[in-house]
Amino acid sequence: MSDDQKQQLHDYLTETREAVIWKAEGLSEYDVRRPLTRTGTNLLGLIKHLSIVEAWYFGKTFNRPFAPHLPWWDDDAPEGADMWVTASESRQEILETYQASISHADATIRSLDLDAPGHVPWWRRPTVTLHAILVHVLTETARHAGHADILREQLDGRTGMRAGNLNQQPHDEQWWTDYRSQIEAAAQSAVSK
Repeated sequence: MSDDQKQQLHDYLTETREAVIWKAEGLSEYDVRRPLTRTGTNLLGLIKHLSIVEAWYFGKTFNRPFAPHLPWWDDDAPEGADMWVTASESRQEILETYQASISHADATIRSLDLDAPGHVPWWRRPTVTLHAILVHVLTETARHAGHADILREQLDGRTGMRAGNLNQQPHDEQWWTDYRSQIEAAAQSAVSK
């Protein structure tokens, strides 16, 4: 693959990271942390998790350890410790850790060729390349950006990738109520057939 293709993947990852960060902006401490699904999914927890994803895959995989050590993925860490934020962990600390892991990952991406070898011990095929890891992390970040999009919409109706870049036309509450009713009616009709 060419340097242009590598840059394109990197650009997509950068845009997706920015969307995740934007989803946490302007929210109260409670709203950015509170669990909004049965499994506890929350915005700041997603960012904390993605910090580990970036640090691990672009760090340890290529023998380029990220510092400081992130204990949330240690073998003795409580299950799910990387998916939520304790009261003693500040929003600023979590966002700064994510930014630092991104900077570290970006340095790895810039300095290695796409065919540079790495190792992920728990994968079925543990020998990997930077290309495989770049695609993997882009996929995981996009997946969690989708989670963040739904969580933010539940909180205040805000959608889109960033301010001024909405995924749909702006409408008033009545339009959305009618639209949702139309979808609900279609779902019920499909069941009754």
